[in-house]
Amino acid sequence: MNSTATPDAPGQAAPPRLQLSGITKRYPAVVANSGVSLTVQPGEVHAVLGENGAGKSTLMKIIYGATRPDEGSVQFDGRAVHIRNPQEARQLGIAMVFQHFSLFDTLTVAENVWLGLDKSHALADVTRRITAKAQEYGLDIDPLRPVHTLSVGEMQRVEIIRALLTEPRLLILDEPTSVLTPQAVEKLFVVLRKLAAEGCSILYISHKLHEIRALCTACTVLRGGKVTGVCDPRQESNASLSRLMIGAEPPALEHRAVHAGETVLCVDGLSLPRADQFGVDLVDLQLEVRAGEVVGIAGVSGNGQKELLYALSGEDQRAQPGMVQVAGQNAGHLGPRRRRMLGLHFVPEERLGRGAVPSMGLAHNLLLTRSDAVGGAGWIRMSVLQAQARGIIERFGVKAGGPNAAAQSLSGGNLQKFIVGREISARPRLLIVSQPTWGVDVGAAQQIRGEILALRDAGCAVLVLSEELEELFDISDRMYVMAKGRISPSVDRAEATVERIGEWMSGLWHGDVQAHLARNRQQLAELEGGENP
Repeated sequence: MNSTATPDAPGQAAPPRLQLSGITKRYPAVVANSGVSLTVQPGEVHAVLGENGAGKSTLMKIIYGATRPDEGSVQFDGRAVHIRNPQEARQLGIAMVFQHFSLFDTLTVAENVWLGLDKSHALADVTRRITAKAQEYGLDIDPLRPVHTLSVGEMQRVEIIRALLTEPRLLILDEPTSVLTPQAVEKLFVVLRKLAAEGCSILYISHKLHEIRALCTACTVLRGGKVTGVCDPRQESNASLSRLMIGAEPPALEHRAVHAGETVLCVDGLSLPRADQFGVDLVDLQLEVRAGEVVGIAGVSGNGQKELLYALSGEDQRAQPGMVQVAGQNAGHLGPRRRRMLGLHFVPEERLGRGAVPSMGLAHNLLLTRSDAVGGAGWIRMSVLQAQARGIIERFGVKAGGPNAAAQSLSGGNLQKFIVGREISARPRLLIVSQPTWGVDVGAAQQIRGEILALRDAGCAVLVLSEELEELFDISDRMYVMAKGRISPSVDRAEATVERIGEWMSGLWHGDVQAHLARNRQQLAELEGGENP
Protein backbone atom coordinates (compact mmCIF):
# COMPACT_ATOMS: atom_id res chain seq x y z
CA MET A 1 0.00 0.00 0.00
CA ASN A 2 1.55 3.29 -1.14
CA SER A 3 0.44 6.70 0.15
CA THR A 4 1.65 10.27 -0.14
CA ALA A 5 0.22 13.33 1.58
CA THR A 6 1.07 16.34 3.68
CA PRO A 7 -0.52 16.95 7.06
CA ASP A 8 -3.44 19.36 7.33
CA ALA A 9 -2.49 22.87 8.41
CA PRO A 10 -3.77 23.97 11.85
CA GLY A 11 -7.40 25.05 11.63
CA GLN A 12 -7.80 23.55 8.15
CA ALA A 13 -11.05 21.63 7.58
CA ALA A 14 -10.74 17.86 7.70
CA PRO A 15 -10.35 16.31 4.24
CA PRO A 16 -12.99 13.93 2.89
CA ARG A 17 -12.86 10.46 4.39
CA LEU A 18 -13.03 8.96 0.89
CA GLN A 19 -12.67 10.56 -2.52
CA LEU A 20 -12.91 8.61 -5.77
CA SER A 21 -12.03 10.29 -9.07
CA GLY A 22 -12.68 8.83 -12.53
CA ILE A 23 -12.89 5.19 -11.45
CA THR A 24 -13.25 2.87 -14.45
CA LYS A 25 -13.39 -0.93 -14.44
CA ARG A 26 -13.84 -2.97 -17.62
CA TYR A 27 -14.69 -6.64 -18.02
CA PRO A 28 -14.80 -8.56 -21.33
CA ALA A 29 -18.59 -8.35 -21.62
CA VAL A 30 -19.33 -5.09 -19.79
CA VAL A 31 -17.95 -1.82 -18.44
CA ALA A 32 -18.91 -2.10 -14.76
CA ASN A 33 -17.76 1.42 -13.78
CA SER A 34 -17.16 4.31 -16.15
CA GLY A 35 -15.51 7.48 -14.83
CA VAL A 36 -17.18 7.26 -11.40
CA SER A 37 -16.42 10.04 -8.89
CA LEU A 38 -17.67 9.90 -5.31
CA THR A 39 -16.95 11.88 -2.13
CA VAL A 40 -17.78 10.76 1.41
CA GLN A 41 -17.25 13.10 4.36
CA PRO A 42 -16.28 12.05 7.91
CA GLY A 43 -19.34 10.99 9.88
CA GLU A 44 -21.52 10.86 6.77
CA VAL A 45 -23.98 8.06 5.96
CA HIS A 46 -23.76 8.01 2.17
CA ALA A 47 -26.07 5.83 0.07
CA VAL A 48 -25.05 4.32 -3.26
CA LEU A 49 -28.23 3.64 -5.22
CA GLY A 50 -28.73 1.84 -8.51
CA GLU A 51 -30.55 -1.00 -10.20
CA ASN A 52 -29.07 -4.50 -10.42
CA GLY A 53 -25.97 -4.48 -12.59
CA ALA A 54 -25.45 -0.71 -12.21
CA GLY A 55 -21.89 -1.24 -10.90
CA LYS A 56 -22.43 -0.69 -7.15
CA SER A 57 -20.82 -3.90 -5.93
CA THR A 58 -17.84 -3.53 -8.27
CA LEU A 59 -17.24 0.00 -6.97
CA MET A 60 -17.38 -1.19 -3.35
CA LYS A 61 -14.92 -4.01 -4.10
CA ILE A 62 -12.52 -1.46 -5.57
CA ILE A 63 -12.71 0.62 -2.40
CA TYR A 64 -12.14 -2.51 -0.29
CA GLY A 65 -9.18 -3.69 -2.38
CA ALA A 66 -10.91 -6.85 -3.65
CA THR A 67 -10.84 -5.51 -7.24
CA ARG A 68 -8.28 -3.29 -8.98
CA PRO A 69 -9.57 -0.38 -11.11
CA ASP A 70 -8.34 0.10 -14.68
CA GLU A 71 -8.35 3.90 -14.33
CA GLY A 72 -8.92 6.54 -11.68
CA SER A 73 -7.61 7.48 -8.25
CA VAL A 74 -8.58 6.89 -4.60
CA GLN A 75 -7.91 9.21 -1.66
CA PHE A 76 -8.52 8.24 1.95
CA ASP A 77 -8.37 10.94 4.65
CA GLY A 78 -6.69 13.24 2.12
CA ARG A 79 -3.98 10.74 1.18
CA ALA A 80 -3.63 9.13 -2.24
CA VAL A 81 -3.78 5.37 -1.74
CA HIS A 82 -3.48 2.27 -3.88
CA ILE A 83 -5.33 -0.44 -2.00
CA ARG A 84 -4.05 -3.75 -3.30
CA ASN A 85 -6.04 -6.15 -1.15
CA PRO A 86 -8.64 -6.25 1.66
CA GLN A 87 -5.91 -6.59 4.31
CA GLU A 88 -4.53 -3.19 3.33
CA ALA A 89 -8.07 -1.78 3.34
CA ARG A 90 -8.59 -3.04 6.90
CA GLN A 91 -5.26 -1.49 7.96
CA LEU A 92 -6.58 1.85 6.71
CA GLY A 93 -9.77 1.38 8.72
CA ILE A 94 -12.09 0.20 5.94
CA ALA A 95 -14.49 -2.64 6.75
CA MET A 96 -17.06 -4.20 4.44
CA VAL A 97 -20.11 -6.42 4.83
CA PHE A 98 -20.67 -8.16 1.49
CA GLN A 99 -24.05 -9.09 0.07
CA HIS A 100 -22.56 -12.49 -0.78
CA PHE A 101 -20.87 -13.68 2.37
CA SER A 102 -17.15 -14.49 2.64
CA LEU A 103 -17.26 -17.15 5.34
CA PHE A 104 -15.64 -20.60 5.65
CA ASP A 105 -18.43 -23.14 6.11
CA THR A 106 -16.39 -25.65 8.11
CA LEU A 107 -15.16 -23.11 10.69
CA THR A 108 -17.06 -21.71 13.65
CA VAL A 109 -18.39 -18.16 13.85
CA ALA A 110 -15.56 -17.18 16.20
CA GLU A 111 -12.89 -18.71 13.95
CA ASN A 112 -14.26 -16.87 10.90
CA VAL A 113 -14.25 -13.55 12.75
CA TRP A 114 -10.78 -14.19 14.19
CA LEU A 115 -9.33 -14.75 10.69
CA GLY A 116 -10.28 -11.19 9.75
CA LEU A 117 -8.81 -9.54 12.86
CA ASP A 118 -5.39 -8.67 14.21
CA LYS A 119 -3.87 -11.99 15.30
CA SER A 120 -2.63 -10.38 18.54
CA HIS A 121 -6.10 -11.25 19.89
CA ALA A 122 -6.50 -14.79 21.19
CA LEU A 123 -9.42 -16.84 19.87
CA ALA A 124 -10.97 -17.00 23.35
CA ASP A 125 -10.83 -13.20 23.59
CA VAL A 126 -12.45 -12.85 20.16
CA THR A 127 -15.20 -15.25 21.26
CA ARG A 128 -15.96 -13.07 24.30
CA ARG A 129 -15.95 -9.91 22.17
CA ILE A 130 -18.39 -11.47 19.68
CA THR A 131 -20.79 -12.30 22.49
CA ALA A 132 -20.53 -8.77 23.90
CA LYS A 133 -21.07 -7.11 20.51
CA ALA A 134 -23.96 -9.42 19.68
CA GLN A 135 -25.70 -8.49 22.93
CA GLU A 136 -24.93 -4.79 22.52
CA TYR A 137 -26.38 -4.60 19.03
CA GLY A 138 -29.17 -7.18 19.34
CA LEU A 139 -27.58 -9.49 16.75
CA ASP A 140 -28.08 -12.83 18.47
CA ILE A 141 -25.46 -15.40 17.42
CA ASP A 142 -23.59 -18.30 19.02
CA PRO A 143 -19.81 -17.84 18.40
CA LEU A 144 -19.19 -21.59 18.71
CA ARG A 145 -21.57 -22.66 15.93
CA PRO A 146 -20.10 -23.90 12.63
CA VAL A 147 -21.06 -21.56 9.80
CA HIS A 148 -22.57 -24.36 7.69
CA THR A 149 -25.35 -24.72 10.29
CA LEU A 150 -26.40 -21.06 10.02
CA SER A 151 -29.24 -19.61 7.99
CA VAL A 152 -28.58 -16.79 5.52
CA GLY A 153 -29.83 -14.22 8.04
CA GLU A 154 -27.54 -15.59 10.75
CA MET A 155 -24.57 -15.48 8.37
CA GLN A 156 -25.31 -11.83 7.74
CA ARG A 157 -25.20 -11.15 11.47
CA VAL A 158 -21.73 -12.73 11.59
CA GLU A 159 -20.52 -10.43 8.81
CA ILE A 160 -21.90 -7.33 10.53
CA ILE A 161 -20.36 -8.25 13.89
CA ARG A 162 -16.99 -9.01 12.25
CA ALA A 163 -16.99 -5.56 10.64
CA LEU A 164 -17.96 -3.77 13.87
CA LEU A 165 -15.16 -5.47 15.82
CA THR A 166 -12.55 -3.75 13.62
CA GLU A 167 -13.65 -0.29 14.88
CA PRO A 168 -13.81 0.99 11.27
CA ARG A 169 -13.30 4.55 10.00
CA LEU A 170 -15.25 3.68 6.85
CA LEU A 171 -17.89 0.94 6.98
CA ILE A 172 -19.30 -0.40 3.70
CA LEU A 173 -22.65 -2.17 3.99
CA ASP A 174 -24.04 -4.03 0.96
CA GLU A 175 -27.76 -4.82 1.53
CA PRO A 176 -27.29 -5.16 5.32
CA THR A 177 -30.98 -5.34 6.25
CA SER A 178 -32.25 -7.71 3.59
CA VAL A 179 -32.91 -10.50 6.12
CA LEU A 180 -33.50 -8.49 9.31
CA THR A 181 -36.84 -7.86 11.03
CA PRO A 182 -38.13 -4.28 11.36
CA GLN A 183 -37.16 -4.31 15.05
CA ALA A 184 -33.63 -5.50 14.22
CA VAL A 185 -33.35 -2.87 11.47
CA GLU A 186 -34.20 -0.13 13.96
CA LYS A 187 -31.54 -1.45 16.35
CA LEU A 188 -29.00 -1.51 13.53
CA PHE A 189 -29.88 2.07 12.57
CA VAL A 190 -29.28 3.16 16.17
CA VAL A 191 -25.81 1.58 15.94
CA LEU A 192 -25.04 3.17 12.58
CA ARG A 193 -26.14 6.63 13.71
CA LYS A 194 -23.97 6.28 16.81
CA LEU A 195 -21.00 5.23 14.67
CA ALA A 196 -21.55 8.21 12.37
CA ALA A 197 -21.80 10.59 15.34
CA GLU A 198 -18.40 9.28 16.48
CA GLY A 199 -16.88 10.13 13.09
CA CYS A 200 -17.16 6.80 11.25
CA SER A 201 -18.25 7.22 7.63
CA ILE A 202 -20.72 4.72 6.21
CA LEU A 203 -21.31 3.70 2.60
CA TYR A 204 -24.76 2.15 2.47
CA ILE A 205 -26.10 0.08 -0.42
CA SER A 206 -29.77 -0.86 -0.28
CA HIS A 207 -32.74 -1.21 -2.58
CA LYS A 208 -35.09 -0.23 0.24
CA LEU A 209 -35.74 3.41 -0.57
CA HIS A 210 -37.50 4.16 2.72
CA GLU A 211 -34.36 3.01 4.59
CA ILE A 212 -32.13 5.28 2.54
CA ARG A 213 -34.41 8.24 3.17
CA ALA A 214 -34.56 7.50 6.91
CA LEU A 215 -30.85 6.85 7.48
CA CYS A 216 -28.67 8.50 4.85
CA THR A 217 -27.61 12.13 4.54
CA ALA A 218 -26.23 11.93 1.00
CA CYS A 219 -26.80 9.71 -2.02
CA THR A 220 -24.95 8.96 -5.25
CA VAL A 221 -27.00 7.29 -8.00
CA LEU A 222 -25.47 4.92 -10.56
CA ARG A 223 -27.02 3.75 -13.81
CA GLY A 224 -25.16 1.61 -16.32
CA GLY A 225 -21.90 2.10 -14.44
CA LYS A 226 -22.05 5.91 -14.53
CA VAL A 227 -23.04 8.52 -11.96
CA THR A 228 -26.42 9.95 -12.94
CA GLY A 229 -27.15 12.05 -9.88
CA VAL A 230 -26.17 13.16 -6.39
CA CYS A 231 -28.84 14.18 -3.88
CA ASP A 232 -29.91 14.45 -0.25
CA PRO A 233 -32.32 11.50 0.08
CA ARG A 234 -34.07 13.21 3.00
CA GLN A 235 -35.38 15.74 0.49
CA GLU A 236 -36.57 13.10 -1.99
CA SER A 237 -39.57 10.78 -2.23
CA ASN A 238 -39.53 7.09 -3.11
CA ALA A 239 -40.90 8.04 -6.53
CA SER A 240 -38.18 10.61 -7.25
CA LEU A 241 -35.43 8.20 -6.12
CA SER A 242 -36.90 5.52 -8.38
CA ARG A 243 -36.83 7.91 -11.32
CA LEU A 244 -33.16 8.73 -10.62
CA MET A 245 -32.30 5.05 -10.37
CA ILE A 246 -34.25 3.37 -13.18
CA GLY A 247 -35.59 6.34 -15.14
CA ALA A 248 -39.21 5.68 -14.17
CA GLU A 249 -41.45 4.77 -11.29
CA PRO A 250 -42.07 1.02 -10.84
CA PRO A 251 -45.57 -0.06 -11.88
CA ALA A 252 -48.10 -0.35 -9.08
CA LEU A 253 -49.04 -3.86 -8.01
CA GLU A 254 -52.52 -4.98 -9.01
CA HIS A 255 -53.83 -7.07 -6.10
CA ARG A 256 -57.23 -8.57 -6.98
CA ALA A 257 -59.62 -10.07 -4.46
CA VAL A 258 -58.73 -13.68 -3.77
CA HIS A 259 -61.01 -16.59 -4.65
CA ALA A 260 -59.12 -19.51 -3.15
CA GLY A 261 -59.87 -23.00 -4.40
CA GLU A 262 -58.89 -26.45 -3.23
CA THR A 263 -56.04 -27.08 -0.81
CA VAL A 264 -52.82 -27.76 -2.74
CA LEU A 265 -50.37 -27.85 0.20
CA CYS A 266 -51.36 -29.22 3.58
CA VAL A 267 -48.89 -29.47 6.45
CA ASP A 268 -50.56 -31.52 9.18
CA GLY A 269 -48.81 -31.94 12.54
CA LEU A 270 -45.30 -31.73 11.07
CA SER A 271 -42.84 -32.44 13.88
CA LEU A 272 -39.17 -33.14 13.19
CA PRO A 273 -36.20 -33.22 15.55
CA ARG A 274 -33.29 -31.03 14.49
CA ALA A 275 -30.91 -32.68 12.05
CA ASP A 276 -27.87 -31.32 13.93
CA GLN A 277 -27.14 -29.82 17.32
CA PHE A 278 -27.43 -26.27 16.00
CA GLY A 279 -30.69 -26.76 14.13
CA VAL A 280 -34.25 -26.05 15.26
CA ASP A 281 -36.87 -28.64 16.20
CA LEU A 282 -40.11 -28.33 14.23
CA VAL A 283 -43.07 -28.70 16.59
CA ASP A 284 -46.58 -29.66 15.39
CA LEU A 285 -46.72 -27.33 12.38
CA GLN A 286 -50.15 -26.78 10.86
CA LEU A 287 -50.61 -24.77 7.67
CA GLU A 288 -52.35 -24.92 4.31
CA VAL A 289 -52.09 -23.14 0.98
CA ARG A 290 -54.98 -23.22 -1.46
CA ALA A 291 -55.12 -22.73 -5.19
CA GLY A 292 -55.33 -19.07 -6.14
CA GLU A 293 -53.84 -17.55 -2.98
CA VAL A 294 -50.48 -16.28 -1.75
CA VAL A 295 -49.64 -17.30 1.81
CA GLY A 296 -46.74 -15.55 3.52
CA ILE A 297 -44.59 -16.81 6.40
CA ALA A 298 -42.79 -14.13 8.43
CA GLY A 299 -40.15 -14.65 11.09
CA VAL A 300 -36.65 -13.86 12.27
CA SER A 301 -34.05 -15.95 10.44
CA GLY A 302 -33.02 -19.07 12.34
CA ASN A 303 -36.41 -19.94 13.83
CA GLY A 304 -37.04 -23.06 11.79
CA GLN A 305 -37.60 -21.64 8.32
CA LYS A 306 -34.68 -23.56 6.84
CA GLU A 307 -35.86 -26.82 8.40
CA LEU A 308 -39.41 -26.22 7.14
CA LEU A 309 -38.18 -25.51 3.61
CA TYR A 310 -36.11 -28.70 3.56
CA ALA A 311 -39.15 -30.69 4.69
CA LEU A 312 -41.38 -29.07 2.03
CA SER A 313 -38.90 -29.33 -0.87
CA GLY A 314 -38.07 -32.99 -0.22
CA GLU A 315 -34.45 -32.44 0.79
CA ASP A 316 -35.46 -33.74 4.24
CA GLN A 317 -37.59 -36.88 3.83
CA ARG A 318 -37.86 -37.87 7.52
CA ALA A 319 -41.46 -36.72 7.91
CA GLN A 320 -44.32 -39.20 8.05
CA PRO A 321 -45.98 -39.41 4.59
CA GLY A 322 -49.17 -37.66 5.68
CA MET A 323 -47.45 -34.76 7.44
CA VAL A 324 -46.86 -33.07 4.06
CA GLN A 325 -49.54 -33.40 1.38
CA VAL A 326 -49.20 -31.97 -2.12
CA ALA A 327 -52.24 -31.91 -4.41
CA GLY A 328 -54.02 -34.36 -2.13
CA GLN A 329 -51.21 -36.92 -2.11
CA ASN A 330 -49.03 -37.83 0.86
CA ALA A 331 -45.57 -36.47 0.06
CA GLY A 332 -43.65 -36.34 3.36
CA HIS A 333 -41.46 -39.27 2.25
CA LEU A 334 -40.98 -38.19 -1.38
CA GLY A 335 -37.81 -36.67 -2.81
CA PRO A 336 -37.61 -33.36 -4.74
CA ARG A 337 -38.03 -34.94 -8.18
CA ARG A 338 -41.24 -36.79 -7.29
CA ARG A 339 -42.65 -33.67 -5.64
CA ARG A 340 -41.93 -31.71 -8.82
CA MET A 341 -43.97 -34.32 -10.71
CA LEU A 342 -46.88 -33.35 -8.43
CA GLY A 343 -46.45 -29.72 -9.52
CA LEU A 344 -44.26 -28.32 -6.71
CA HIS A 345 -41.54 -25.89 -7.75
CA PHE A 346 -39.15 -24.28 -5.31
CA VAL A 347 -36.90 -21.18 -5.06
CA PRO A 348 -34.33 -21.54 -2.23
CA GLU A 349 -32.83 -18.60 -0.36
CA GLU A 350 -29.26 -19.57 -1.35
CA ARG A 351 -28.76 -18.58 -4.98
CA LEU A 352 -25.32 -20.00 -5.66
CA GLY A 353 -24.81 -23.64 -4.76
CA ARG A 354 -28.47 -24.47 -4.08
CA GLY A 355 -30.46 -22.41 -6.56
CA ALA A 356 -27.84 -22.55 -9.31
CA VAL A 357 -24.52 -24.24 -10.07
CA PRO A 358 -22.04 -21.33 -10.15
CA SER A 359 -19.83 -22.55 -13.02
CA MET A 360 -22.66 -23.75 -15.26
CA GLY A 361 -24.32 -21.56 -17.88
CA LEU A 362 -27.84 -20.26 -17.39
CA ALA A 363 -29.26 -22.62 -20.02
CA HIS A 364 -27.74 -25.69 -18.36
CA ASN A 365 -28.97 -24.46 -14.97
CA LEU A 366 -32.51 -24.92 -16.27
CA LEU A 367 -31.91 -28.67 -16.16
CA LEU A 368 -31.79 -28.56 -12.36
CA THR A 369 -35.59 -28.28 -12.16
CA ARG A 370 -36.85 -28.54 -15.75
CA SER A 371 -36.91 -31.59 -18.02
CA ASP A 372 -38.99 -30.36 -20.96
CA ALA A 373 -35.85 -29.82 -23.06
CA VAL A 374 -34.83 -33.47 -22.69
CA GLY A 375 -35.94 -35.78 -25.50
CA GLY A 376 -37.44 -39.22 -25.12
CA ALA A 377 -34.09 -40.94 -25.55
CA GLY A 378 -32.48 -38.74 -22.91
CA TRP A 379 -30.75 -36.36 -25.35
CA ILE A 380 -30.67 -32.71 -24.34
CA ARG A 381 -32.16 -30.48 -27.03
CA MET A 382 -29.80 -27.54 -26.67
CA SER A 383 -31.69 -25.31 -29.09
CA VAL A 384 -34.83 -25.68 -26.95
CA LEU A 385 -32.85 -25.17 -23.73
CA GLN A 386 -31.19 -21.99 -24.99
CA ALA A 387 -34.49 -20.64 -26.30
CA GLN A 388 -36.04 -21.19 -22.88
CA ALA A 389 -33.15 -19.45 -21.13
CA ARG A 390 -33.29 -16.57 -23.61
CA GLY A 391 -37.03 -16.21 -22.99
CA ILE A 392 -36.50 -15.95 -19.21
CA ILE A 393 -33.70 -13.41 -19.71
CA GLU A 394 -35.94 -11.23 -21.87
CA ARG A 395 -39.14 -11.61 -19.82
CA PHE A 396 -37.50 -10.84 -16.48
CA GLY A 397 -34.96 -8.27 -17.72
CA VAL A 398 -31.93 -10.32 -16.63
CA LYS A 399 -28.64 -8.58 -17.42
CA ALA A 400 -26.39 -11.40 -18.61
CA GLY A 401 -24.05 -12.22 -21.47
CA GLY A 402 -26.62 -14.57 -23.01
CA PRO A 403 -28.02 -18.02 -22.20
CA ASN A 404 -24.54 -19.54 -21.86
CA ALA A 405 -23.26 -16.99 -19.31
CA ALA A 406 -22.07 -18.70 -16.12
CA ALA A 407 -24.41 -18.22 -13.16
CA GLN A 408 -21.56 -16.85 -11.05
CA SER A 409 -20.94 -14.07 -13.58
CA LEU A 410 -24.30 -12.42 -12.82
CA SER A 411 -24.91 -9.88 -10.09
CA GLY A 412 -26.88 -11.22 -7.13
CA GLY A 413 -30.08 -9.47 -8.18
CA ASN A 414 -29.89 -10.63 -11.79
CA LEU A 415 -29.26 -14.23 -10.76
CA GLN A 416 -32.26 -14.01 -8.43
CA LYS A 417 -34.44 -12.80 -11.31
CA PHE A 418 -33.31 -15.73 -13.45
CA ILE A 419 -33.94 -18.37 -10.76
CA VAL A 420 -37.39 -16.98 -9.92
CA GLY A 421 -38.16 -16.75 -13.64
CA ARG A 422 -37.04 -20.35 -14.19
CA GLU A 423 -39.55 -21.65 -11.64
CA ILE A 424 -42.43 -19.32 -12.54
CA SER A 425 -42.14 -20.11 -16.26
CA ALA A 426 -42.45 -23.83 -15.45
CA ARG A 427 -46.15 -23.13 -14.69
CA PRO A 428 -46.17 -24.82 -11.29
CA ARG A 429 -49.25 -25.96 -9.41
CA LEU A 430 -47.55 -25.04 -6.13
CA LEU A 431 -44.69 -22.53 -5.90
CA ILE A 432 -42.64 -22.17 -2.71
CA VAL A 433 -40.34 -19.14 -2.69
CA SER A 434 -37.83 -18.15 -0.04
CA GLN A 435 -36.69 -14.49 0.01
CA PRO A 436 -38.04 -13.76 -3.52
CA THR A 437 -36.58 -10.25 -3.87
CA TRP A 438 -33.49 -10.37 -1.64
CA GLY A 439 -30.93 -7.94 -3.09
CA VAL A 440 -33.14 -7.08 -6.07
CA ASP A 441 -33.63 -3.44 -7.13
CA VAL A 442 -36.97 -1.73 -6.70
CA GLY A 443 -38.08 -2.12 -10.31
CA ALA A 444 -37.15 -5.79 -10.53
CA ALA A 445 -38.67 -6.50 -7.11
CA GLN A 446 -41.96 -5.03 -8.25
CA GLN A 447 -41.81 -7.15 -11.39
CA ILE A 448 -41.17 -10.37 -9.44
CA ARG A 449 -44.01 -9.59 -7.05
CA GLY A 450 -46.28 -8.84 -9.97
CA GLU A 451 -45.38 -12.18 -11.59
CA ILE A 452 -46.16 -13.98 -8.31
CA LEU A 453 -49.58 -12.31 -8.16
CA ALA A 454 -50.22 -13.16 -11.81
CA LEU A 455 -49.32 -16.78 -11.07
CA ARG A 456 -51.76 -16.71 -8.16
CA ASP A 457 -54.50 -15.24 -10.36
CA ALA A 458 -53.92 -18.10 -12.79
CA GLY A 459 -54.78 -20.56 -10.01
CA CYS A 460 -51.36 -21.46 -8.61
CA ALA A 461 -50.92 -21.90 -4.85
CA VAL A 462 -47.98 -19.79 -3.66
CA LEU A 463 -46.10 -19.97 -0.34
CA VAL A 464 -43.63 -17.13 0.31
CA LEU A 465 -41.11 -17.06 3.15
CA SER A 466 -39.63 -13.62 3.58
CA GLU A 467 -38.05 -11.51 6.29
CA GLU A 468 -39.19 -8.33 4.53
CA LEU A 469 -42.54 -7.54 6.12
CA GLU A 470 -43.30 -4.87 3.54
CA GLU A 471 -43.05 -7.53 0.85
CA LEU A 472 -45.37 -9.93 2.68
CA PHE A 473 -47.95 -7.20 3.22
CA ASP A 474 -47.72 -6.34 -0.50
CA ILE A 475 -48.43 -9.79 -1.90
CA SER A 476 -49.92 -12.06 0.78
CA ASP A 477 -53.57 -12.95 1.16
CA ARG A 478 -52.93 -14.70 4.48
CA MET A 479 -49.91 -14.78 6.77
CA TYR A 480 -48.30 -17.06 9.34
CA VAL A 481 -45.34 -16.34 11.64
CA MET A 482 -42.58 -18.79 12.61
CA ALA A 483 -40.84 -18.57 15.98
CA LYS A 484 -38.77 -21.17 17.84
CA GLY A 485 -39.78 -23.97 15.49
CA ARG A 486 -43.50 -23.32 15.89
CA ILE A 487 -45.99 -21.62 13.62
CA SER A 488 -48.74 -19.18 14.52
CA PRO A 489 -52.37 -19.36 13.45
CA SER A 490 -52.99 -17.74 10.08
CA VAL A 491 -54.17 -14.15 9.92
CA ASP A 492 -55.77 -12.41 6.95
CA ARG A 493 -53.66 -9.62 5.52
CA ALA A 494 -56.46 -7.11 6.22
CA GLU A 495 -56.26 -7.91 9.93
CA ALA A 496 -52.45 -7.99 10.18
CA THR A 497 -50.34 -5.04 11.30
CA VAL A 498 -46.57 -4.59 11.38
CA GLU A 499 -46.69 -4.24 15.18
CA ARG A 500 -48.74 -7.41 15.60
CA ILE A 501 -46.55 -9.49 13.28
CA GLY A 502 -43.43 -8.08 14.96
CA GLU A 503 -44.71 -9.26 18.36
CA TRP A 504 -45.57 -12.68 16.94
CA MET A 505 -41.98 -13.00 15.70
CA SER A 506 -41.00 -13.33 19.36
CA GLY A 507 -43.49 -16.19 19.77
CA LEU A 508 -46.04 -14.01 21.56
CA TRP A 509 -49.11 -15.03 19.59
CA HIS A 510 -50.72 -17.27 22.22
CA GLY A 511 -51.94 -14.41 24.39
CA ASP A 512 -52.96 -12.45 21.30
CA VAL A 513 -55.03 -15.36 20.00
CA GLN A 514 -56.67 -15.94 23.39
CA ALA A 515 -57.52 -12.24 23.63
CA HIS A 516 -58.95 -12.36 20.10
CA LEU A 517 -61.14 -15.34 21.01
CA ALA A 518 -62.27 -13.60 24.20
CA ARG A 519 -63.27 -10.51 22.18
CA ASN A 520 -65.24 -12.72 19.79
CA ARG A 521 -67.06 -14.38 22.69
CA GLN A 522 -67.82 -10.96 24.18
CA GLN A 523 -69.20 -9.66 20.88
CA LEU A 524 -71.28 -12.81 20.41
CA ALA A 525 -72.72 -12.49 23.91
CA GLU A 526 -73.60 -8.83 23.30
CA LEU A 527 -75.32 -9.68 20.01
CA GLU A 528 -77.35 -12.40 21.70
CA GLY A 529 -78.20 -10.09 24.62
CA GLY A 530 -76.71 -12.54 27.07
CA GLU A 531 -73.74 -12.43 29.40
CA ASN A 532 -70.13 -13.03 28.54
CA PRO A 533 -69.52 -16.73 29.06
